Amino acid sequence: MNLSNKSNSILKSFLLLLFLSLSLFLLFQLNPSTIKPSPSSSPSSEVVVDQPPQQLLKVRRSYSSYDDYIKHQLNKTLNPKLRHLWATRDWDRKVRVFSSFFASLKSQGLLSNSSKALCVGARVGQEVVALRSLGVSDSVGMDLVPRPPLVVRGDFHSQPFGNDTFDFEFSNVFDHALYPERFVGEIERTLKPGGVCVLHVALQRKGDKYSANDLFRVEGLLGLFKESDLVRIGKVDGFGLDTEVVLRKKKVDI
Repeated sequence: MNLSNKSNSILKSFLLLLFLSLSLFLLFQLNPSTIKPSPSSSPSSEVVVDQPPQQLLKVRRSYSSYDDYIKHQLNKTLNPKLRHLWATRDWDRKVRVFSSFFASLKSQGLLSNSSKALCVGARVGQEVVALRSLGVSDSVGMDLVPRPPLVVRGDFHSQPFGNDTFDFEFSNVFDHALYPERFVGEIERTLKPGGVCVLHVALQRKGDKYSANDLFRVEGLLGLFKESDLVRIGKVDGFGLDTEVVLRKKKVDI
């Protein structure tokens, strides 16, 4: 075989190999089992839409007036059996548990003996006794029904105190607020710049019949604070409440 014939033979083999390769490639591409339709050509008639975000906070609007809401809350606060229970059999247990909470906050530098403290929704005043027993002597409670000398009369939607009064405020009755934004706004108003707010709340659990709101995610609470920074969020075992939220009111820039 001369050189010319050898070259022609190689060229023919190359072209044949190229033809077979292209044929296999086209066959694979046109095979229906290998074709993935675009979303617009999908045979499904189902329309997929974005799910709405999980509800953070739900306020119950089951009262015909604010007076009806107050009367409903007083049904619990003035219940003689409950008030007797809170002041006797329940007293030592709650004082002990509150003392543990506040002692932990003192160890973290969030509360001190010099703090002027308010307990919001203090009922008969176990929180106040716990604070005073730890050396926080300038402490007082506030509730719809007073119990001197531990608890003064006050509505947490409109606290009876001036601006920038307290260094520390504690509450475990956020779920009883019909107007959560006012509840938080009053805490921020009466806290001094740099003051600490501690709230105990229950997440993803529907409250009792006296609860006025349901908190499903802690963001629903944090979003109400406009003048405070989050310090921390932690777990707590506090009379059916599971989450402790600690915030500090921002200091005024000079």
